[in-house]
Order: sequence, then structure tokens, then C-alpha cells
Amino acid sequence: MSAESMMDRIQMYTDGACKGNPGPGGYGVVLISGDRMRELSGGFRKTTNNRMELLACIEGLRSLKRPCSVVLTSDSKYVVNGMAKGWAKRWRANGWKLSPSKPAKNPDLWSDLLDLCETHEVHFKWVKGHNEHPENERCDALAVAASSGKELPADLGFETPALPAGDLFSV
Repeated sequence: MSAESMMDRIQMYTDGACKGNPGPGGYGVVLISGDRMRELSGGFRKTTNNRMELLACIEGLRSLKRPCSVVLTSDSKYVVNGMAKGWAKRWRANGWKLSPSKPAKNPDLWSDLLDLCETHEVHFKWVKGHNEHPENERCDALAVAASSGKELPADLGFETPALPAGDLFSV
């Protein structure tokens, strides 16, 4: 019996939403294991849609108590292609650069997602959004509701600008 066949199998559905881009945003996750289902969501006062798509995956994987075999279904080609086609691994290997002069966006979240995918066996699957897929529609509803919350926290990875290279001290 292979190690993977002994792992718990999880169906994970994720979505992110943003009112304006950037603007208030939220993520939604539906996790299914056998006959058990769990929903997760959260929101931020100012963020981007792509950050919420990534954070949905991260929070879903973080919620798992032990290594699992996960089929992660998302309507984000940014997330699915970034992981399934190895783009994120390449960006990390190149110091979070798309090209010598162009930095990759969201390296904080891509790094977290790559690390979590070393713990779990994750297969990324794309589904067309807003196409009557029940779990994707539920994730969208969770994400939109979370983005509408009152007194949302800051997405520090978005709102806090990175220090210029070599600048270790604030003025």
C-alpha cells in the first residue's frame, strides 16, 4: 500500500472575491472528507482578488491537522496554473522574479502555498467560475460575504510596502 493511499482524502474548493481591485476582499473554502464538510472564510479591508484566491488555498490547507491527499478545485487560473505548471516554483527559484527586471506578485502567499504543498499531496484542478458548480458557488458566496464584513483587518502583505533592498533601518 502506498503512503498516498493511506492519507486522508480531501476535496477542497476555494474562491476569492474583491470589491474593486484593490478593495475590500474575502476568501471562501469548502472542505469535504467522506460525509463531513467544513466551511472557512475571512475578509480584509484592502487587498486584491488574486491574493484572496491564494489565501483561500492557504487557509484551507492550514486547517488540515495532518498530511492529506487533496484535490483542490479553484476557478483561478492564476492559482491553478501557478502551481500545476510549476510557475510558482520557478519564481521562487529565481528570487521571486518573473524576469530579471520584473518581480513576481504576492511572493509571501506563493511561498506559504508552496510550503504547504510540501506537507500535503495536492492536485490542482480548474473549474469555470460562476457556472453553477455547487461548491464553487458556495465558496463565492462565503468570499463575498466575508468581504462585506465590518471592521475588516488589514492584509499586511498588501498594505505594508516592502523595504527597498538593502534598507534595514527606518528613518
